[in-house]
Amino acid sequence: MPNLIETLAGNLLVPTILFFALGLLAAFVRSDLSIPEGAAKFMSLYLLLAIGFKGGSNLAEQGATTHLFLTILTGVLLSFAIPFAAFGLLRIMTRLDPLNAAAVAGHYGSISIVTFVTATSLLDLVGLSHDGFMVAVAAAMEVPAIISALWLASRRSGAADAGSAQSGGMLWRDLLANGSIVLLTGAFAIGAVTGGKGMDMIAPFIVTPFTGILCLFLLDMGLNAGRSLLRNRHMLSCGLFGFGMLMPMVGAAMAFVAGSILGLMPGSLFLLMVLSASASYIAVPAAMKIALPRAESGIYLTLSLGVSFPFNITVGLPLYLWLATL
Repeated sequence: MPNLIETLAGNLLVPTILFFALGLLAAFVRSDLSIPEGAAKFMSLYLLLAIGFKGGSNLAEQGATTHLFLTILTGVLLSFAIPFAAFGLLRIMTRLDPLNAAAVAGHYGSISIVTFVTATSLLDLVGLSHDGFMVAVAAAMEVPAIISALWLASRRSGAADAGSAQSGGMLWRDLLANGSIVLLTGAFAIGAVTGGKGMDMIAPFIVTPFTGILCLFLLDMGLNAGRSLLRNRHMLSCGLFGFGMLMPMVGAAMAFVAGSILGLMPGSLFLLMVLSASASYIAVPAAMKIALPRAESGIYLTLSLGVSFPFNITVGLPLYLWLATL
């Protein structure tokens, strides 16, 4: 147990996580600290470009293999399955109606790209390698959970608007054109095409400043998460709050089993656990507003951004890393 505590404490005491904690603290004391919206947008674009390009460049060096496709398939299957586990837990732990439970469940099968980027930064800090194609796994895990959520909403609540032709068309158009996914997969493809030569050309831009920009971005995310939690805390019952911290560990455990069977290296296993533990607060909320407009956005946004995201960044990442490297 002392070794576990020392390991977790060591992985917590890194600049990225501490800056996120600073943002949370500033929000809780109601500080006027803020990051300009334009700067935050630039930082998010930069991080997506950098992580996507580095992943594509690594893939170019490794080459496409059967292992790559099996890992992507595993990620897709996890993304499909996790919402069903989340829905079952919500029905046991909370009093949410089936429609809202389905909307919340869809967030937990999808991914938080910021959590993923923070996880890759943590791997760099501790010197643990991972497969570059994990970026492609992240992109592949964005959508399947939404399909599961819509199926759950349609079957369990009889929602007339779930899967309707009009909302379905808007949903798929928005998903395919989602800026985060377009930039992440596009940068990944460019990195895979240009390979090491392309990396050498832009390394001073996407390697050296990466951690510093991530610290600023996580400071802003801490502010947003803390303020969202304060603003909507009246919507969180004890059961919902407990679910927001338990469900990430359930998703990580499912990924740990699947990734171990697949034989992933520790760094890649850690990233798969992080992807399965994270909850989307960008793409899925936008999809739910279109497909399930009667669901309470205050509930699913507060759970994903105000509870599960801080839990994963401050406690989950060190815990998942410890488990993956046992």
